[in-house]
Amino acid sequence: MNFKKIFSLALLLALFTITVNAQQKSYIETLNEPNAWVDSVFHKLNRRQKIAQMFFVRALTNAGKAYEDSIGNVIKKERIGGLVFFQGGPGRQVNLTNNYQSLAKVPLLISLDGEWGLGMRLDSTISYPYQMALGAIQNKDLIYRMGIAVAADFKRVGMHMNLAPDVDVNNNAKNPVINYRSFGENKYNVAVKGAAYMKGMQDGGLLVTLKHFPGHGDTDVDSHADLPQLNFTRARLDSLEMYPFKELINQGASGVMIAHMNIPALDTTLHLPSTLSKPIVTGILKQDLGFKGIIISDAMEMKGVVKYFKNGEADVRAIEAGNDILELSENSDRSIKLVRKAVRSGRIPMERIDESVRKILMAKYYAGLNVKPELSTANLAEDLKKPEHVALVQELADASMTMLRGKQFMKTFALEKRTVIISIGTTGVTTFQRELGKHYGNSVMFTLDKNATANNIAAVMRELAMFDQIIIGIHDSRIRPGNGMVLSQDLKMFLKSMTSQNAVFALFANPYNLSALSGLELSKGLVVAYQKEDFMQKAAADVISNIKVPNGKLPVSVNAFFKYGDGE
Repeated sequence: MNFKKIFSLALLLALFTITVNAQQKSYIETLNEPNAWVDSVFHKLNRRQKIAQMFFVRALTNAGKAYEDSIGNVIKKERIGGLVFFQGGPGRQVNLTNNYQSLAKVPLLISLDGEWGLGMRLDSTISYPYQMALGAIQNKDLIYRMGIAVAADFKRVGMHMNLAPDVDVNNNAKNPVINYRSFGENKYNVAVKGAAYMKGMQDGGLLVTLKHFPGHGDTDVDSHADLPQLNFTRARLDSLEMYPFKELINQGASGVMIAHMNIPALDTTLHLPSTLSKPIVTGILKQDLGFKGIIISDAMEMKGVVKYFKNGEADVRAIEAGNDILELSENSDRSIKLVRKAVRSGRIPMERIDESVRKILMAKYYAGLNVKPELSTANLAEDLKKPEHVALVQELADASMTMLRGKQFMKTFALEKRTVIISIGTTGVTTFQRELGKHYGNSVMFTLDKNATANNIAAVMRELAMFDQIIIGIHDSRIRPGNGMVLSQDLKMFLKSMTSQNAVFALFANPYNLSALSGLELSKGLVVAYQKEDFMQKAAADVISNIKVPNGKLPVSVNAFFKYGDGE
């Protein structure tokens, strides 16, 4: 027996096992371990360079070369810690990332706000359903798989952190900034769906960011434009708004983003945003909830934070409060100097800076940045449109379909009957109509745009007596499915009149819009499809053609007729 060979194989197996186990460790687990690379980089940084690691600036690939070069100069001169990419294209971003990484003395941590995947920001990439639609899905494994897919897409274009998921509990139908970005109004549903998405991304090797702590779901003010105020008790905030954050922190979340909100029950300082509040960031998040991971501010250029704290003071206070990363400072160079001055004066202890810098460097090591990154554009388009990922988008859409009225009624719809298929809110024949047309062979199609007049509608109504059954799609044509979908008053009256007919309706919009469509509660058939995208239109067509069974449940309450959890 060759004992030497057996020993060598055993050693290799042991090393392989150690490597696999090391790879399986979460970012939070790595924070407790010594790390030679982190130590080496940390000790080479002077005070100013450490402070600069806490600043992440905006990067774009659709703003022209002058802008791209200006960010390159910031990277070289200020030696910032990372970038937040926004609009552009994946190929351009890969090339620009390679360039930016080559300019950086310490590798850059690259992030993007991709709540529904790369498609939220980058053209030619996949957009998964919005979180409102995911909130309707009953199979959380699908959402976990989405997280895995999103992580693969991010890593393919050289990004290490997704500023997602949004785990705000949207219990205010008038919320102008969260709304369809939330999994819904039920804290348990938000926590379960948020955990599935988070775990998928983290198991895929991506850093995540829960947002917007301590909870932005019950506001009617957009913190991009002003400072919202939450006038709730600590008990209410602790039991409702903070519930998903607590649950996901306990499940190993790597990051948390702080919202810009004034919350007197948590900090009585006048006009103070939560981002700048030490009692909230350090006292509640770090001490009470025991969060050890990366704390990142919401964008520091937003009016919610700079309205009352100008000229860089907001950035200094954000670091005092306990934030590790400051996203999109109004002027990073000015703020780095101000923070350095605050350290010299004793206002901010250097230990406060060092704590954050070590977490940031450990995040960079976790993301593999201890090895010089080099991205390839070869097969990039194919890699970002994998057939299995495209198929997953459709699976998610199918699983979100929510039948609010008429599950039994739909069984009376026959493919051979004379059928009229009407799309409202559009100017041309829709995917919904074309997909239905594949199954309803004896059908005719009409479209009525969102401004249709009584005369336009009358022309369609004159034809309806010829048909046995009616299918009506209601389409929101806006880029994002918020509240306030616009339809002419004549169209609303038409829809109401159709509820007494042998008709089924499909809403391709945020379900909150049902409150403005009086009469649909009396409809014989009503499917909520959440958004306008083709994959939703195909899913709804399959439900109305009795090919797919709708299993979704409404994730929000709209009014007395349509409540959370509804779905036949």
